[in-house]
Amino acid sequence: MSYPLSRLRERVGVRAGAKDKARELRECMTEAEKLLWQQLRSRRFQSFKFRRQRALGPYILDFVCLEAGLVIEVDGGQHAEQQAYDQARTMLVESQGLTVIRFWNHEVMNETPAVLEKICQTLQALTPTLSRVRERG
Repeated sequence: MSYPLSRLRERVGVRAGAKDKARELRECMTEAEKLLWQQLRSRRFQSFKFRRQRALGPYILDFVCLEAGLVIEVDGGQHAEQQAYDQARTMLVESQGLTVIRFWNHEVMNETPAVLEKICQTLQALTPTLSRVRERG
């Protein structure tokens, strides 16, 4: 099944429950998600547009950059017990042509520069032409 992640999909075909759940999650972000969102929002990070708490099929993705096809997941301790769920989720997301990178909450909170560097490297790998234009501009 295909779950296009686009502006058109936002206007039609998005389950009302998914939109409500995403809205709820945006209001109740973890401290790690808030910290990372401050770095990613409003094209602050390498001029890439990130969205937060986006619905894709039955899942809500933490952060998504549509132009690069990148999904960033920030996981808390509960994810250690739900590895099968996370693996199924990652497989579905990757089947849609997106790349997923995951960070633990403590990584985002304690190693923020390293997390941002990993995101930067991933973005450059996914958009080599776009990244070179951004470097010059």
